[in-house]
Amino acid sequence: MNPALEVTDLTVAYHDKPVLWDVDVTAPAGILMAIVGPNGAGKTTLMKAILGLTPVAAGSVRIDGKSYTQQRQRVGYVPQRGSVDWDFPTNVVDVVTMGRYGALGWFRRPGRREVDLAMHALEQVGMHDFAQRQISQLSGGQQQRVFLARAIVQDADIYFMDEPFQGVDATTERTIVTLLKQLRGDGKTVVVVHHDLQTVAEYFDWVTLLNVQCIASGPVGQVFTEENLRRTYGGRIAFVERDALATGGMALRSFAPAATAGGAD
Repeated sequence: MNPALEVTDLTVAYHDKPVLWDVDVTAPAGILMAIVGPNGAGKTTLMKAILGLTPVAAGSVRIDGKSYTQQRQRVGYVPQRGSVDWDFPTNVVDVVTMGRYGALGWFRRPGRREVDLAMHALEQVGMHDFAQRQISQLSGGQQQRVFLARAIVQDADIYFMDEPFQGVDATTERTIVTLLKQLRGDGKTVVVVHHDLQTVAEYFDWVTLLNVQCIASGPVGQVFTEENLRRTYGGRIAFVERDALATGGMALRSFAPAATAGGAD
């Protein structure tokens, strides 16, 4: 079977300065994968390059063995909430229904079926009662749930989500985690730009550590190690480890910086 996602030798440069350099990432179908790394590591750029939203200098991207252009209908995308104009005059159910436009095409208007699908997606994220509310009247966490519902209604095979947990409350975070695991249970692949190292092992089963280059990528249990985190972050960070002698609680430990490989980190 083809990998759900295959990124090969991907390089992105702004004004001749590499933002991503020879990145290789392969993800199988049916996993939750986090992309983590320090600020400026190129996490959002990698996601946008995969989706054709930013030009690449070299390399290729395959979604289930084909180009993104060929697989566009099978891909769902949740951008950073801060990149969206929330003052646009529309209500919640209309925003979610927009997720069906790719399947409908440009010349068909959404009908009862599309609205029903949108309402079901809103119910899944706990926003059913807000269907007629203007999006500008929602809190940050509620807006994020609406964008998740819009992605769900696409019924994609692979989802890309850029910082979906950023700026949301604990209730919304739990809702998002539950949704991600439901998508995985349905055989979907979900790729998430993530910043909280303490929750990587709890929320995800696959991780890509990125700092301009791909430091490591694979199952959390194999890749999310102290050595790889040192190589990724290069400075003092809090490393999460499980105390096998305790009751499964999380322990925080800082470690000193170490030299990074390749000089590009």
